[in-house]
Amino acid sequence: MSLLAGLTLRIVAVAAACLVAAVLWVLADTNRLVATETAATAGRVARTLERMSMLGSSGMTPGSGYGRPLAVRQSIGVVSVMAPGQCVVYAVRDEGERRVCSGWNEFGPTAPAWFRTAFTRVFGGATPVERAVPVFNGTPGRVVATADRVAVTTRAWHQMRVVAGMAAAMAAGMAVLAALVVGHALQPLGTIAGGLRRLEHGDFAARLPAFRTREFARIAGAVNDLASRLQRTTAERAALTRRLFQVQEEERRALARDLHDEFGQCLTAAGALAASIQVGAPAARPDLADEARAIGRITAQMMATLKGALARLRPPDLDEVGLEASLRAMVGGWNLGGGPAGAGGRTTFDLAVAGDLAAVPPQAALSVYRIAQECLTNAARHGQPSRVSVSVARGEGGVALTVDDDGGGDPARVTTAAGFGLLGIRERIEALGGALTIGASAGGVRVSALIPVAAQA
Repeated sequence: MSLLAGLTLRIVAVAAACLVAAVLWVLADTNRLVATETAATAGRVARTLERMSMLGSSGMTPGSGYGRPLAVRQSIGVVSVMAPGQCVVYAVRDEGERRVCSGWNEFGPTAPAWFRTAFTRVFGGATPVERAVPVFNGTPGRVVATADRVAVTTRAWHQMRVVAGMAAAMAAGMAVLAALVVGHALQPLGTIAGGLRRLEHGDFAARLPAFRTREFARIAGAVNDLASRLQRTTAERAALTRRLFQVQEEERRALARDLHDEFGQCLTAAGALAASIQVGAPAARPDLADEARAIGRITAQMMATLKGALARLRPPDLDEVGLEASLRAMVGGWNLGGGPAGAGGRTTFDLAVAGDLAAVPPQAALSVYRIAQECLTNAARHGQPSRVSVSVARGEGGVALTVDDDGGGDPARVTTAAGFGLLGIRERIEALGGALTIGASAGGVRVSALIPVAAQA
């Protein structure tokens, strides 16, 4: 759930709670007001009956000037002072009890039965209010006033509808306005999320703008400080990685020189001695000639292995030969079986070059060569491809290298593999500010690398 939706729901929940509280307050106030009106009605009726009793005791008997019987005049007087929705039971002298109820049509249609039941359960039944009626020369009378529960619940029902409607309209308006205001206030979150995504994708130069809200401004400042630190750290790491690769190349050249000068000469001398022993062996000792020939074969095999190792340790002089010629020589060596055991003779290696590779800077050219070398080694060592295609294209963005094989590998496993070859390729490309992509080809794995040339130049 989004923050805006959560805040809106909380506001709606608070508004609903306020609405329920307002409804309960209205119902309680209506019940209290009805009780007050019941007590007032009992008092007014008692005073009215007292006045009529005084008039009757002074000689004004029925029909002596009023034109109506006393009972009728009492009923009319009682009803005139009663509040709507009230019922009164009264008795004066020895005339017996009479019950009179006032009308309540002004309250509107009768409340639903479920509301009447709920209202009665919450607030209880009507409480009668009794008042005494003092009389002269007679027994005192009494008045009992009781609110009609149907009238009370109908009155409460209509007042609740009015208040609930107004409160609901106000709550809805507040919720809409709050959603608009909160949504406008939370707009910087989208900008902050976008900045964090750019950092996730390696755009450490991205910065967040300054926000008016203090909390968002603090978050933006922290994100910008983090981006600056990551940018510095990445630049230092790239420089260190480039230096490490440079040292690695120097160590490879030194190792290749030592192997060529020392081990190569020893192998050459061993081969010459084996040939000399084979020629000078006496006819009576054919076993010496056979052993000399065996030593010569082993020496030749070791010499071939040494040449392959020297070719991998010390690439051709890219400044003199050029990147394209070096790549063609490497691919040709793989076709002749100069790679790992079992690669030659079963796999066809081809190279496609587009654009001018002569102007590629030495560092970028060496990186392209090493990446292509590692990709070819991985394709031949970890799969059984029948074809491995190498494509190198020079464009405005840099040098695009693609190695495609049909060895049936899984790109997901290649991406998550713990080998050092792919890790070295990735670090080399990241140090140069390039991009590496590993995906599926028609029958195997496709490795694509983009190495920027402008930055290296």
